[in-house]
Order: sequence, then structure tokens, then C-alpha cells
Amino acid sequence: MTEGHAAVLEKDFTPPKEHETQFSHVKPGDTEFKGEGLRDFFLYRDLGIAKATNGKVIAHLVKANLPPTTGTGWHKHIAEFQIVIMTKGWAKFMYEDKVTLVSAGDVVHQRPGITHYLFDYSPDMEYLEIVSPADFGTVEAEAPCAVPAPTPWE
Repeated sequence: MTEGHAAVLEKDFTPPKEHETQFSHVKPGDTEFKGEGLRDFFLYRDLGIAKATNGKVIAHLVKANLPPTTGTGWHKHIAEFQIVIMTKGWAKFMYEDKVTLVSAGDVVHQRPGITHYLFDYSPDMEYLEIVSPADFGTVEAEAPCAVPAPTPWE
């Protein structure tokens, strides 16, 4: 961003009241991984973003808890925006009819409504998921193709 651009933003930008957010700083010990998320074979760590953004965005860390057996099933999210940033390990997704290996360091933008299936992951898999809105929905979807078998954990 140029210096002039920053000055214009600072001078001219006032967010509307309905977009007000709060400052948030969550340290690793502030929240813990819990099994209270969408999938029982994963653990979720809330990062405080839903509260800070008044429900506009959610950010949580997701990590493997149990070996892959059935996976997530075919589904899609009712959301405006979703990204997955793989921080550790790997996961294999089906995005429509294509297998996609997502490894540590990879970033995936899941376009709104894309049909997908997470079917395999490493024991150390962990990813950051950011979704808008925070109360996004998940609905089952028709299977566009067969899904490969997961890799057994040793």
C-alpha cells in the first residue's frame, strides 16, 4: 500500500455501525481444543473471531482426533467466504470430481457452494479455517463420483 493510499483510507474510511468489530488477541493457552464442532473425529479451537466480529467471520483451528473412516461425507457450506490454511500434516479432499491433496503450507479457497468431501488425513493434520458468516450452514450434497479409501493409521 502506498503512503498516499494509507492516508486516504485513514482520512476517508469510517466503517458503518453494523460493521463494528472489537480488538481480539487470543494466545495459545486462552482457548483449548474441544470436540464440540461440526465433526466428532476432529477437535476445534475457537480463536475468538466470531465474537470480535459480531458474527461476521469465524476462525478456528481444526485438528485430527480420530483416524479417518467415513470422512465428512459429500456436503457444501452455505457461506459467503471460506479458506482452509493447512498448518500441519495433510488432508485429501474431493472437490467435485477431483482429488486434491492439501499439505502443510497450502491455502485453499473453497468457493461458495462447492460440493466437497474430506476423506483422508494424517494423524498430525491441523488447519486454520476462516468462514463468513460465523454461523454458516452445512448441507448434505449428492455424490458426483466415488471417493477413494482413506490411508489407515499405524
